[in-house]
Amino acid sequence: MSSPAEPTTPIMIDLAGVSKSYGQKLAVNNISLQVHEGELFAFLGPNGAGKTTTIKMLCGMLRADRGTVKVGGYDIMSQGDQARQIISYVPDQPHLYEKLTGREFMEFIIAMYGMDRADGHARMEELIRLFELESFVDDLTESYSHGMRQRTVFASALLHQPRVLIVDEPMVGLDPKNQRLVKDLLRKEVARGTTVFMSIHTLDIAQELATRIGIIDRGRLVGVGTLEKLRQQAGHEGPLEDVFLKLTTEGSTLAEDAA
Repeated sequence: MSSPAEPTTPIMIDLAGVSKSYGQKLAVNNISLQVHEGELFAFLGPNGAGKTTTIKMLCGMLRADRGTVKVGGYDIMSQGDQARQIISYVPDQPHLYEKLTGREFMEFIIAMYGMDRADGHARMEELIRLFELESFVDDLTESYSHGMRQRTVFASALLHQPRVLIVDEPMVGLDPKNQRLVKDLLRKEVARGTTVFMSIHTLDIAQELATRIGIIDRGRLVGVGTLEKLRQQAGHEGPLEDVFLKLTTEGSTLAEDAA
């Protein structure tokens, strides 16, 4: 059986020869990667592998030392304003302005993106219902639990219907019901053509959702492709967890610990 063909849709994320150092530490080492329109791309790696640094360069929060980062065809440094108009970012630690209510925060996002007020409010009400925020959206966000914050930030990120959604550990702090809600939401976003770039430690969710997977280890991209392609590279036909361990230093560490 032949492997699935590589995507032929437009490239929405394009990293070319990207490197980033912190002092003497090389956090990201000459990464080249393309993610296409309508993909859900899972970005995996051990702690400290370079995932967060890569995400921050994608969002324009960090400048690459070398190489180019483009989102939607826009260079994130020289055309950052255009790029950020089509991006939404959901961090692993959701930040809200604590003296605003959830509704006021969402209204701020509507204004920040210059959305039509009527359209923005209609979209806001739709997302409040979708994420079941009704019981607390008019309370100050300082009173929110982590899960409430995560749902509010997710809803806010989708207000302007981004073409590229970047999510860092989206399931942290969510109960099973809300994990299912987020998984269904990500599938719907991909179905309408959104590109989702998702960093996640929960490998079974990555295996369940991802169109393609990239694995970074010690700053280098050590594998990228469908699960079947990664299995071929690792020489292992097991689940993603086994393939991940084969391709990263975590596998070597576990072998050493068992010796």
